Amino acid sequence: MPHCHPVKVRFYELDPYGHLNHSVYVQLFETGRVELLDEAGLGLHDLEDEGYRFVVTQIATRFLASAVGGDSLVVETEVLEIRRASSRWGQRILRIDPGTGDQTLLATQEVVAAVTGTNARPTRFPESMTTRLQPWLLADPSPTAE
Repeated sequence: MPHCHPVKVRFYELDPYGHLNHSVYVQLFETGRVELLDEAGLGLHDLEDEGYRFVVTQIATRFLASAVGGDSLVVETEVLEIRRASSRWGQRILRIDPGTGDQTLLATQEVVAAVTGTNARPTRFPESMTTRLQPWLLADPSPTAE
């Protein structure tokens, strides 16, 4: 089941055409990942204290429909795969109609994040992180080759 993070589109996030600026989608996706990590007990400060960091190495975003000011959105985040020294994340942003609850898919994103030590060198994905991410993991938790 995906992690869900609700957000509301604010006027200052709009482009000159009245649509949510494309760069804001990327920020919302980042917020969704950070919120999932916090809920998993892997907040950025927790990771740092344990000697680890997640470093984004690849992002692929698809924009399917526009959000406008005042829209209620949900950022859905799942861990698609845990590899030897990285993970692959899948995300969606949905607009929720407050009257009907109908959902419209606005954007999708896939992210690859490497795991490094605080020295910035790649390291194996720790078993403890895999365990904490398990509720949002879709694939077999056994690390695969890069």
